[in-house]
Amino acid sequence: MISPTPRAIFLMLLGVPLMVAIALLRPELWIISAGWIGGIAGLIVVDAVLAASLRAYHVAVDAPALLYVGGSDPADLTLRFDSGPTPRRIEILLEVNTLLETIPAIGLRGWQDRTRAYSLSLTPKRRGLGRLVKLWSRWRGPLGLTQKRHVQSLERDIPITPNIRWVKDEAIRLYSRDADFGIKTQIDRGDGSEFDALREFTTGMDRRAIDWKHSARHRNLLAKEFRTERNHNIVFAFDTGRLMSEPLGGVPKIDRAINAGLLLSFVSLRSGDRAMIYGFDAKPGLMSGFMAGQRSFTKAQDLAAQLDYSSEEANFTLALSSLAGKLERRSLIIIFSDFVDTISAELMLENVKRLTDRHLVIFATFEDQSLTEMVDAPPETTEDVTRAVIADTLMAERDTVLLRLQRMGVHVVETRPEQFGAELISRYLQIKQRDML
Repeated sequence: MISPTPRAIFLMLLGVPLMVAIALLRPELWIISAGWIGGIAGLIVVDAVLAASLRAYHVAVDAPALLYVGGSDPADLTLRFDSGPTPRRIEILLEVNTLLETIPAIGLRGWQDRTRAYSLSLTPKRRGLGRLVKLWSRWRGPLGLTQKRHVQSLERDIPITPNIRWVKDEAIRLYSRDADFGIKTQIDRGDGSEFDALREFTTGMDRRAIDWKHSARHRNLLAKEFRTERNHNIVFAFDTGRLMSEPLGGVPKIDRAINAGLLLSFVSLRSGDRAMIYGFDAKPGLMSGFMAGQRSFTKAQDLAAQLDYSSEEANFTLALSSLAGKLERRSLIIIFSDFVDTISAELMLENVKRLTDRHLVIFATFEDQSLTEMVDAPPETTEDVTRAVIADTLMAERDTVLLRLQRMGVHVVETRPEQFGAELISRYLQIKQRDML
C-alpha cells in the first residue's frame, strides 16, 4: 500500500491560499494553480518510484515453539530487499494477541547485503495460546513524500506453559556439587527412621543407634543404620481463584506457585515420593492420581499447564473436603493460596484444621510486598499516612491468620517470589529429616 506522507499533504495545502487569491482576483492565471498541483503530484510520483519496492521486500519470522510464563524469548526477524534501493529507515510492528505484552514499533537503520536482522522480545502475561497476528512494515521514499506499507499475515500460535526452563535451571543448581541454595541436600542413608543395615559402631556415631541384642550375640558393638523413608504422598493443591489469578510483579500468582510446585515435585519424585496435582476455585477442578518416578515429571508439567485462571472466589469447604475424601493415607498437603483479611480466611482456617487431624499441611503464600512498601514509604502527604495506616492494619490481620495456622500445626511458608521455591524445598527436606510424615 502506497500513501502520501504528512509532508506531502502540507506542501499541497501550502498552495491553497495562492489558489484562492488567484480564483478571486486573477482567474485567468488558473494555470499557476494547476501547475502547483501538478508539480506536487509529480514529486509524489517520483518519490514513489525512487522508493524501495514493495514487490522486492520479503520478511521471515523465526518464532520460538514454546513460551514460558515469567520469561522472555526472542522472535528473530530477517528483512530483505531482493533488488532496487533500500530505505534509509524502516519501521516494523509485530501485532500479537492479549496473552503477550504489546511490542512497540521499532525503527531500524543499516543494511548488509540488502538484509537486516533483528530480534523482538516476546513476553507472555499468562498461560494459554499466544498468537503472532501480523507483521507491519513501513518506510518512506527519499523525498519523504510517500510511504509504503507492507502487511504480512502470520497467524502463528505459540503455547505458553509454566516456566519449566526455570525449574530445570533451579534443579541443576540444587543437585550440583556447588549448590548454594542455603539448604542441605537430602541424604538417603544415615538419616530417617527406616532400618537399612547393621554396621560396626565407630567413634562419632550416635550411641542411641547401638543394637545391644545383636552386639551381645556377635560380641562386638553393632549400630543400626537408617535411611530416609520413601513413597510418601505429596499433594500440590493450587487455588486458581480470583486472588491467585492477580498479577504479582507482572506474573500471575498462580503461575509463580506452579513454578515452585513443579520444582518441588521434581525433587520429591527424584527422592522416591509420589506427587499429585490438584486445582480448585469455586469447585474442585483438576485432580490427578499419584505419580511416581522421575519420568512422571513430564506428566506433572502437562497437568500443571492445564490449571486455568478463574475470576471466582475459592470454595475451601468444598475443595478441601473433596480432597480429604480422596486420600486414603497420611499425606503432605501443600496448599498454594492467598487471602485478604481475617473474615475471608475464616472458612479456610476451619477446613485446614480438619485436614491437620490426619495429614501434614503446608500453607504456601507470597509476601505482600505492596503492603510493606506502603508502610515503609515516607509520610509526605496525608494520603501517604492514611495509606500506611490501612496497610499496617491489613498486615496485622494477615499475621493473625498465619499465627492461627501455625498454632493448628500447619507449616507456613511466606516469602518473596524469588525465594519461594528454595524455601519450599527447605521445608520439605526438614519434614523428611524429622520423620514428620
